[in-house]
Amino acid sequence: MLRNAFASAARSAPLRARYATTLSAGFPKATQRDSTKYGGVYTVTLIPGDGIGAEITDSVKEIFEYVNAPIEWDQYNVSGMSSTGETLFKEAMDSLKRNRVGLKGILFTPISTSGHISWNVAMRQQLDIYASVVLCKSLPGVPTRHNNVDFAIIRENTEGEYSGLEHQSYPGVVESLKVSTRMKAERIARFAFDFALKNNRKKVTCVHKANIMKLGDGLFLNTFRRVAEEYQSSGITFNDMIVDNTSMQLVAKPGQFDVMVMPNLYGAIVSNIGAALVGGPGVVPGCNVGREYALFEPGCRHVAQNLMGTNKANPTAMILSATMMLRHLGLDSLANNIASATFGVINDGKVRTADMGGSATTSEFTAEVIKKL
Repeated sequence: MLRNAFASAARSAPLRARYATTLSAGFPKATQRDSTKYGGVYTVTLIPGDGIGAEITDSVKEIFEYVNAPIEWDQYNVSGMSSTGETLFKEAMDSLKRNRVGLKGILFTPISTSGHISWNVAMRQQLDIYASVVLCKSLPGVPTRHNNVDFAIIRENTEGEYSGLEHQSYPGVVESLKVSTRMKAERIARFAFDFALKNNRKKVTCVHKANIMKLGDGLFLNTFRRVAEEYQSSGITFNDMIVDNTSMQLVAKPGQFDVMVMPNLYGAIVSNIGAALVGGPGVVPGCNVGREYALFEPGCRHVAQNLMGTNKANPTAMILSATMMLRHLGLDSLANNIASATFGVINDGKVRTADMGGSATTSEFTAEVIKKL
């Protein structure tokens, strides 16, 4: 199973010494199953995405080239800006099915009813990468209102409000279905508790709205409580919290949260709050995982269209997501070196992008990470 990259150090280190990207995702390493690997080199599907995607994935490619990482990119420049790229999207999906591991930026999803469906959601549903893991931790060198933030958001990725089942039953009347199943609620609840066990976490909080959606969220909550009983002997405590109260508690007292598990829409909202607590979307890594496939991407899903082509984007989230990918492939030492160099640049405070209060470009930040390496 995927293990904590600093497991040996963690035995003697205090809990707060945990690095943001050392958290495992609780699924088998690629080295334990058939993966696309030739001559010691892994083939990984790369989808840069829209907005700043190309710039921050270029940072990863530059760093990987410098350290001679055994990664060969199978790149597909899919874009969600228009609906004409469906053929390329299908080719990228075929690549992901072959390689089982991918790194991606965020694909734009149009709001217009005439636009295509979300290709981000389509990937998660078609590959059944049912668990989204977003890591929110205060970083040395990034001043924020709270300095004790350290929690993981486990988000069910394939149903709920993102089922995409809606229709206009009568002009001016729209019905949108929120699909909830016991099987998927149990699957994500077990994932959250297993994640807590493997990463020395002590508490799991279920986020819901069962006071209003008594059947849908009620099923999610009751399933969580039943699964939680099975883990009591492990010493992991559990509680639940209504989503609106959760939002307030995150802003006021984020230190009370450790591992959070929730349905799809709430995860999208809470991950944005979590990102704001620790310095913004540019520093929050994440991944989407299932039984067969793993897709790594920044945890706060913004295309940042306004920064596209300006060389001002912060590549930290993408770099740290890439180190999570390296750990998944069993390349822990390489991942640790890149993550440590990235944290070192941030902590030094000399080279910072605009979102961290500096004026450095994406290229300059990347070069400084390479200098640290």
